[in-house]
Amino acid sequence: WEPKSKTLSVYREHSNAANGLHFDSRGRLLACEGDAGRVTRTNMKTGRIEVLADSYNGFPFAAPNDLCLDDQGRIYFTSRPGVEDPTKGNVNAVYRIDPDGHVERLLAWPDIHMPNGIVISPDGKTLYLIEAHPDADRHRDIRAYDLSQDGTLSNERVLIDFYPGRSGDGMCIDSEGNLYVAAGLHKQRGTSETLDTRPGIHVISPQGKLLAFRETPVDTITNCTFGGEDGKTLYVTCGIKLLAIRTKVTGKAIR
Repeated sequence: WEPKSKTLSVYREHSNAANGLHFDSRGRLLACEGDAGRVTRTNMKTGRIEVLADSYNGFPFAAPNDLCLDDQGRIYFTSRPGVEDPTKGNVNAVYRIDPDGHVERLLAWPDIHMPNGIVISPDGKTLYLIEAHPDADRHRDIRAYDLSQDGTLSNERVLIDFYPGRSGDGMCIDSEGNLYVAAGLHKQRGTSETLDTRPGIHVISPQGKLLAFRETPVDTITNCTFGGEDGKTLYVTCGIKLLAIRTKVTGKAIR
């Protein structure tokens, strides 16, 4: 999407069901390619695609879903749906890819249920994770973790609980550390998810307080990200629509 000319074009025809996308500090595009079970990095000048990781512990990833990046260049990503028996494949999990290519599993089933959106706070000290399992009595919330200098996680706590409604899908974060979460449904979709969560963008403080809400017109809202020349345009994917919402706060800067 080109805002100035208001034109839409196809960047890559066969994306392997790419879902989570993130630009690194050098302008390269990181992608979670769900169908290919891999995380890739694309040089936007040459178009060259580099596979950063596609397996763990001898098994291919289930389906990489979303990712984020810390100031040391480490990539954190979610992968699901996986198997429940770790002897037969990789379970639902959160992984870290280090700059040297080493892959570390940080969180895994059954401690977490269905990891989805993932972001890191502007100060680099907190990692936020959306849990979005559609089945009854599974996690549908946002969890916060202390993120150490060595890339490990500790001190898990639930920031906000969406259960029994539909949890968040994707999310982004602004320069003040507030989360912008795409969550909720207009109509039920054959799961145990209720309509208790309003459909739209939920702005949530680092303390778990709902600061603002903007309803979206159709199902299903899936993700959001900051953009625009001043970083104050929130782009939202919602059904077959791409929405643009002006904000007062800029998005978290890419360093």
